[in-house]
Amino acid sequence: QVQLVESGGGLVQPGGSLRLSCAASGIIFSIYAMGWYRQAPGKQRELVATGSSGARTNYADSVKGRFTISRDNAKNTVYLQMNSLKPEDTAVYYCNARIKTVGTIGDYWGQGTQVTVSS
Repeated sequence: QVQLVESGGGLVQPGGSLRLSCAASGIIFSIYAMGWYRQAPGKQRELVATGSSGARTNYADSVKGRFTISRDNAKNTVYLQMNSLKPEDTAVYYCNARIKTVGTIGDYWGQGTQVTVSS
């Protein structure tokens, strides 16, 4: 019923920028928090940034000042602008959203998009 579809990953040189997008579709009554997580090889999935429906944001210390999360509520879309990328930012990035749909409020995940920072 609900899908999250990410886009915007790729290969970028250190110091470069990428913008990730995640669009939610399906039967959606409300979207509460939306956020981005990442998982590097051999590591646990970790929070990158979250944004509430009230525009409050939260960032991992490792990305503060470099990454910016934003939402377009009219499009049910969340973005992650990533600047000054470092090799340690290399990971699969996942979109997450807490969504009220038919009969339930649940946490939904996208399929992931690869970000590789390398020269």
